[in-house]
Amino acid sequence: MHIRRHPMATESQTPNRLYFAAWRWHFYAGLYVIPFLLMLAVTGLLMLWIAVLQGIGDEKMTILPGDQPLAVSQLITAAQAAIPDATATQYIAPLSPAHIATVVVAAGDAKTGVTLNPYTAEVLNTFPWRAGWYDFATDIHGTLLIGNTGDWLIEAAASLALLLTVTGIYLHWPRNGASLGQSLTVQTAAKGRAFWKSLHGALGLWASLILVIFLISGLSWAGLWGAKFVQAWSTFPAEKWDNVPLSDATHADMNHGAAKEVPWGLEQTPLPESGSLAGTMAITGPVTVDTVAAFAGTLGFDHRFQLNLPADATGVWTISHDSMSNDGPNPAADRTIHIDQFTGNVLADVRYADYSAYAKAMAWGIAFHEGDLGVWNIALNTAFCLAIILMSVSGAVLWLKRRPVAARLGAPPRPADVPYAKGAILITLALSLAFPMLGLTLLAVMVLDLVILSAVPPLKRLVS
Repeated sequence: MHIRRHPMATESQTPNRLYFAAWRWHFYAGLYVIPFLLMLAVTGLLMLWIAVLQGIGDEKMTILPGDQPLAVSQLITAAQAAIPDATATQYIAPLSPAHIATVVVAAGDAKTGVTLNPYTAEVLNTFPWRAGWYDFATDIHGTLLIGNTGDWLIEAAASLALLLTVTGIYLHWPRNGASLGQSLTVQTAAKGRAFWKSLHGALGLWASLILVIFLISGLSWAGLWGAKFVQAWSTFPAEKWDNVPLSDATHADMNHGAAKEVPWGLEQTPLPESGSLAGTMAITGPVTVDTVAAFAGTLGFDHRFQLNLPADATGVWTISHDSMSNDGPNPAADRTIHIDQFTGNVLADVRYADYSAYAKAMAWGIAFHEGDLGVWNIALNTAFCLAIILMSVSGAVLWLKRRPVAARLGAPPRPADVPYAKGAILITLALSLAFPMLGLTLLAVMVLDLVILSAVPPLKRLVS
């Protein structure tokens, strides 16, 4: 295969070979990644604006404040009466005195959110809990609605998107006398493919840093690199609790389906159990939903807290406040407290300060990823998602405009003497250690490019 002359080619063949090699990797990665980036950007926008306008579970609904909120037990009684044969499992305090309260009740396997006026116990709305449009978009965003298979496909796409970002920055970085300002600016006077290339490259440079943050925070929750590597290494160790009996269940068991409601650094940590004399005294007298809620009210949370009721005879009361669940705007205020249902003792109290360094970074990264840090974060994430959509579309347009004929893939030419054996294979092995799915997909692409496409004449003609 002969290398066609490119405007950036110079008399030195080394940068020319490197440019075409990077372009070819960028092309192959883009073919796989673009559909996933479009899906992630569109579902991300949907989740962002549903959360902004409505809330994940009606929490943005406002009411006229009264003199004194009713006891939580009265709200639970009203919620249980609204759903036949239901038992309360969770209480979610109002965001402010002018917002509703929510009680989650279970009837069999079905869970229902019940929205109430906290001053009158009037039921304002009932809805399937964590099964609305927000959660539908979440499930697509995380698994494509096909479980672990979808998670692996998305993890591969996110891993390759890191390669796409690095090669894209290299390809569009100013060279041959061009300035960084020119590379960061869309050349509106350009025509045809030159305009689309300028648009694609400028958007890529502007969005690259945010894209890396989004990719790393997303990958940290993925099934392979996230769950098996960084999350396992960064999870809060239950051994730090003083002689507290532990359950076989983990904090992740408190999540509902695809929804991620437990802080990232606690998901794999075992839950403590009730039924011992362990812990520090917190509640004197009867241990009820009202006394536990009253205790939670003394902790000084900015905005709301959530209270999970004991699930069984060994379960615990769990008070939580974290930004990723939209409880408040500050990840550094994260706090999860477990209370023995019999003694009222605090068995575990995990704060942001107790997180590992990576878990702290994830607390901020997830909040940023979800647009939870304020109006500026919502505006930035909206612009970012729109930029990813436009960048993906412009990349597809560039490919369609470049293809010599419709029957050919139109891959960029592969330099015959790029040192794959010593360079690319070593890079692939190193990346396999850092990002296993990226290493596997790179290896698959190398086999496809060097062994299959180059050896089978019909396929060779397809990509030429």
